Amino acid sequence: MSSTAVLGCLWGDEAKAKIVDVLGANADIVVRFQGGSNAGHTIYSDGQKYILHTLPSGILYPHTVCVIGSGVVLDVFSLLEEMQALEQRGIHLQDRLLIDMRAALVLPLHKDLDAASEDEAQQYKIGTTRRGIGPAYADDTARVGLRLNDLYHGEYLAGRLDNLYRYHHQKSTVQEMETLINELKEAGEKLQPYVAQTDTYLRKKYAAGARILFEGAQGTLLDLTYGTYPFVTSSHTMVGGISVGAGIPFKMVDKIIGVYKAYATRVGEGPFPTELKTAPAEQIRQQGNEYGSTTGRPRRVGWFDAVAAKYTSDLNGLDSLAVTLLDVLSGLPEVKICTAYQIDGKRITDYPSDPFLLAKAVPEFISLNGWEDDISACTKVGALPKSAQDYIIAIRDLLKVPVEIISVGHERGQTIFLNS
Repeated sequence: MSSTAVLGCLWGDEAKAKIVDVLGANADIVVRFQGGSNAGHTIYSDGQKYILHTLPSGILYPHTVCVIGSGVVLDVFSLLEEMQALEQRGIHLQDRLLIDMRAALVLPLHKDLDAASEDEAQQYKIGTTRRGIGPAYADDTARVGLRLNDLYHGEYLAGRLDNLYRYHHQKSTVQEMETLINELKEAGEKLQPYVAQTDTYLRKKYAAGARILFEGAQGTLLDLTYGTYPFVTSSHTMVGGISVGAGIPFKMVDKIIGVYKAYATRVGEGPFPTELKTAPAEQIRQQGNEYGSTTGRPRRVGWFDAVAAKYTSDLNGLDSLAVTLLDVLSGLPEVKICTAYQIDGKRITDYPSDPFLLAKAVPEFISLNGWEDDISACTKVGALPKSAQDYIIAIRDLLKVPVEIISVGHERGQTIFLNS
């Protein structure tokens, strides 16, 4: 297999970055294909913590080329800060980073619009990261936005910016507009060595046998179309987003790994059938450090939802599963898995597309024995307590997809690979 997709398959925060980082040891290229700086991908390596927002999670390997595809919306100022921070820590990017020239830009205006929308929404609040992602995607779709390549055409850039402010009925002084144009031009100059037509690059590299990892941001249940709309992100987080966001035909995606936490979390608003309000939630939150990498907000916590997980597994056509943060459940006397919903007195096992129905869902659980053991040092599945093995087997059987990877801690070495 020369290409592998790693996708979050619930509401994001599934520890995808850890899986991409581990698999990245054998990858030539790692590709981000959607989302923007609203992503918070955390990697632990040699006792150090790295939080990435736009750069792909393969960036810590000196031999790996990292690609930001055209489907990513780009905050050039945030990206430059992220790049500088890595350089200061000895992670060099020269000849290792490519950014597609067609990536849409996130401007300060978009952040203002995002924040204003959240402040005014009241009961219809989405709970965004306020990074301007939604407004930037909206402007790109409306064909009034700017793209990275526009930074190298000064007169055109000025005209497009003026048109964009008029489109949103926003006013700015001549001085403010000139300052923004100059700042964008300066950012463009710094990024110019990395700008490329990345779809052509990827297709050629794939044909030459390069090993490519496609890194998803957010999770399938936040997909613009197939998630819990309107409580979703503004990009396509499912496997189909790779073709659009990276510019490669779908037949070039050879393997699809779905990443699931051993429990469920969600940030922001929207239905969450297995959400816990009782003591286990706080214990899981503390043991799992369940606070947003981007916002710092405490995440909502719940039991593993096999109904939702089976839906996203089928939707993405998963070849295998990666189950992460299994170690967080250590110390719980019992662990639960949702296997069906009760909605208006009817038992259903298929995930409903109507968010109003989902909001009324009462979960049915199976209970399994918990385990007291600290499993963070386990390197083989046979070393796990039997109850932890039973838990993994239950997830495998409910989703009808083999488990390939189990993560039992932050570090690369805290990973168990299963042959079958």
